[in-house]
Amino acid sequence: MKNRLEADLVVIGGGLGGVAAALTAARLGCRVVLTEADTWLGGQMTVQGVPPDETPWIEDLPTSASYAELRSLIRDHYRQFYPLTPRAHSDVELNPGGGDVSRLCHEPRVSALVLEQMISPLVASGRIVWLREHEPVEVVRSEDRVEQITVCDLVTGEETDLRAPIFVDATELGDVLELGSIEHVIGAESQEEYGELHAPKKADPNDQQAITWCCAVEWRKGNADFVDRPALYERFSTVVPEFWPGPQLSWQDIEPVSLSTRTRAMLAGDSSGTPPGRSGDLWHYRRIVSRSNLSPEFPGGEITLVNWPQIDYWDKPLLGVSQESRRQAEDESRQLTLSFVHWLQTVAPRHDGGYGYPELRLRGDVFGTKDGLARQPYYRESRRIRALDTVTEGDIGIEMRGQHSGSATVRDTVGTGYYRIDLHPTPAGRSYVDIGCFPFQIPLGALISRDAGNLLAGAKNIGTTHITNGAYRVHPVEWSIGVAVGALAQMCHEHGVEPATVRSDDGMLRELQAMLTEKLGAQLAWPERIRTLAEGVALW
Repeated sequence: MKNRLEADLVVIGGGLGGVAAALTAARLGCRVVLTEADTWLGGQMTVQGVPPDETPWIEDLPTSASYAELRSLIRDHYRQFYPLTPRAHSDVELNPGGGDVSRLCHEPRVSALVLEQMISPLVASGRIVWLREHEPVEVVRSEDRVEQITVCDLVTGEETDLRAPIFVDATELGDVLELGSIEHVIGAESQEEYGELHAPKKADPNDQQAITWCCAVEWRKGNADFVDRPALYERFSTVVPEFWPGPQLSWQDIEPVSLSTRTRAMLAGDSSGTPPGRSGDLWHYRRIVSRSNLSPEFPGGEITLVNWPQIDYWDKPLLGVSQESRRQAEDESRQLTLSFVHWLQTVAPRHDGGYGYPELRLRGDVFGTKDGLARQPYYRESRRIRALDTVTEGDIGIEMRGQHSGSATVRDTVGTGYYRIDLHPTPAGRSYVDIGCFPFQIPLGALISRDAGNLLAGAKNIGTTHITNGAYRVHPVEWSIGVAVGALAQMCHEHGVEPATVRSDDGMLRELQAMLTEKLGAQLAWPERIRTLAEGVALW
């Protein structure tokens, strides 16, 4: 006999959006079931190993109070448990790794601990039931509603039926959409469908962004731990894609905006592996442990997170294909990363002359793995719901809207975000699409399925296009989506209404927006000086 659980809200997927949805709804009084296929929570920030891509204003204008809380708790962890220098310990805006990509470059293991701490009192109280290592296997629908989702325990094989008035698909790839045959999109829409300037002329389901199987490497002189040459090493070291300047195992890549060839070194400076300052080299880009923040007695070396163009895997798509084809793509992605590390250790041209960096060793313990790689690949793109509202390039793109217009303002805003429209190469043979956009809002209508009225999107599967997904896929936006979904679920529970009713009813929408701003500290609109900012916006 199957297990059965009922709740006010069922959240499938424990990435950033899923955790934010469960945390928000439970803090507001809902009973929540949260499932996750891994033992860690956090998705792209933890199991996929990507330090947070954030706005330039994240310190002064956090997207929500709970996201600011997450960032603060990560910093507190380092202050409490690490031998920081006095300067680092007193730094209000401590960047543990001192990486260039974010003001909060840190170890994935640390944010996984913090996320579990954040939901811990809610688990203890019974407000959240967290099913670790569970994945969805069946979705039962009744006309335009989801009635039940069955999840399977990946350890025991035991199945549990989950029932609730509201369901959230917060999986990394929109798995519930496929299981429930819920209307969704894979890959790129045609230019004709939404009139987007940078969309391809024809729709292409294989036009899916490259995945990246990240890894962490430590600079450790005297290292004797080397990666064996993978079976596909020869392929990745010799094959030249049509849109790439040479083999991927090289210091040459493509500048994403101009598409011109560029060469970037791993290190700039001396050969210690700890050159001072942010030199723009690859080592500093996503460094997650910095010796400059740590006392001399700290025995470890510096660690950087490798999420570089050399390990973007674009040969085969993951979505809309057989399980066998997906497994093959993921295996080849792993081999690409291991091939790159083998190349780094043995034959990569050094910044100081010579070849190979034998000082580098894989640090799988950063992710809790034995093979040295992240627990999952970094998925940049998901199946996307056919939503009540779809965000298009015409809503946020600078080139389409004009330099001084700013992003579109929306009546049903439930959050804000900002990131360039940043699309990586795809199996369709398309190179980077990297274009400017304005700081934007998150429409409530983009979170509600038009096919299943009680299903909400809680991650990268919201109603964006292939183009605008490139701006909405980053950490704080996904968290804000989760906060909005959690608040909406509480509203629906309290009033006994469907999500679309809250969106269409002016009074209920204002009540939801007031809850988001007053109770949850969410930012629903940018100051005008930021909304219309078109040029000179750096990450930070």
